[in-house]
Amino acid sequence: MINIVAKNIVKEGKIEEFKALALKLIKESRKEEGCIEYNLYEDIKNSNILTFIEKWKDEEAINLHNKSEHFTSIVPKLGELLKTDSDVHLYKSVS
Repeated sequence: MINIVAKNIVKEGKIEEFKALALKLIKESRKEEGCIEYNLYEDIKNSNILTFIEKWKDEEAINLHNKSEHFTSIVPKLGELLKTDSDVHLYKSVS
């Protein structure tokens, strides 16, 4: 299993727009074969920081996800609402 943590710092006044698009992405991504979990979290101290935490079966599932219609159409729109590029990290379990 691979975990993805994608931290996003959203521009002022764009949070609700970001959340609406993110919910569409989440809804469609959860339908994918290799998706185990896909959620969006809001930082408790800074509501402009929204982080996706995802769990995928394997790298093949992630590659298919990254090529999906919903990903390729929604993610660029999310990017336009950010102050900086997303900070994305992939993790594997060591225990």
